[in-house]
Parts: sequence; structure tokens; C-alpha cells
Amino acid sequence: MVTLPLELQLILLPCILFALTVHEYAHAKVAYLLGDNTAYYQNRMNLNPLNHLDPIGFFVLYFVGFGWAKPVPVNMANLSNPRKDMMLVALAGPASNIVLAVGGALIYNNVFISDQFAQGLYFFIYINVLLAMFNMIPIAPLDGSRILPLFIRDPRTLYQIEYYGPRILLGLIFIQLITNIPIIWSIIGFPVELILSLLIG
Repeated sequence: MVTLPLELQLILLPCILFALTVHEYAHAKVAYLLGDNTAYYQNRMNLNPLNHLDPIGFFVLYFVGFGWAKPVPVNMANLSNPRKDMMLVALAGPASNIVLAVGGALIYNNVFISDQFAQGLYFFIYINVLLAMFNMIPIAPLDGSRILPLFIRDPRTLYQIEYYGPRILLGLIFIQLITNIPIIWSIIGFPVELILSLLIG
């Protein structure tokens, strides 16, 4: 992304900020609706990017192409069905990005727009699809790891996934940086390209 012309980067940066912000807001809103007010009281249930931005995750997304925002705090004790509700909270983030991508695609495909705006809109769609698929990787602290309790019942295994997940994720990103081998893209590239082809051809 850093190799793009300056005018495209000026379009790309707001797209990244907006996609990350809506993603985290969706987590907070669904948690609130399911009975947990933790994110609300920590001022995370809003669309202010400054409340959601994780500097490292933002710059990793900008320089590497995959990143994250500040995780929304959720107290599972406040959820009526912790296992199921936590999964819904986790899925809310990627789902919100897919909704944004679909909305962008409707404009892209059906409204007459200038070439420059179309290119910016393409980046908006791409970033949202990319963020949704990246977060569905079942490695903590990504959202996909929150679905694992549906399939894994052993608390020790879940603890190990939670404990080692961030180290594994950062390790994969570091290896990708120094080797230029698209490890993460090899995991999510196919679903990203499939969804993009369905949305905008």
C-alpha cells in the first residue's frame, strides 16, 4: 500500500480508519445488546476512530496489508449465554465489514461515478473484505478464535490457543516481512478474491 501514488494513499487511509472503527463499534454494540455494558462504559460504543485505533495494528495494516484495531473489552459474565453470545460478538466485526463492502459494491456497480472515485471505492470494498477475512483466522486475538469454543471443549487447549495466539500471529507477520513470502495471503487470498469477484466482478 505504501507504493501507491500519494493521491490514492490519501483515499486509502480514511478507508482503513473507517473500516477498523466500524468493525470495533459492531463488537461493542452487539455486546451491549446482549447484556454487557463494559465497552459502553469504556467509551468504545461510538464511531470515533481515536477510541478504537491501535497504532501498531494500523501501521501493520498500512505497511503489510493485514492489521487490527484495539480489541473491544467484553465481560462474558454479563452475557446470558457466554459461549454463544461471545461468538455473536466476535462475528459482528467481520459481518459489519462485509455489510460495508456490499454497500460499496452497490454504488460501484449501479451508480455513475468518476474513475478516481471508482478507484477509491474499490479500495474501500477491498479493505473491508480483507479485514473481515483476516479477522476470521482462528488465531487469538483475532475474531475467528472466539468461534473455537464451539468445537473445542478442553479448557487447557483453549487457554493455550489464547496464550500463544498473539505470538504466532506476530511471528507470521514478522516472517512475512523479512522473507516477503505472503504467508497470511495464502490463507485468506482465495476467499478475499472470491468475495471481490462476487461483489464487483
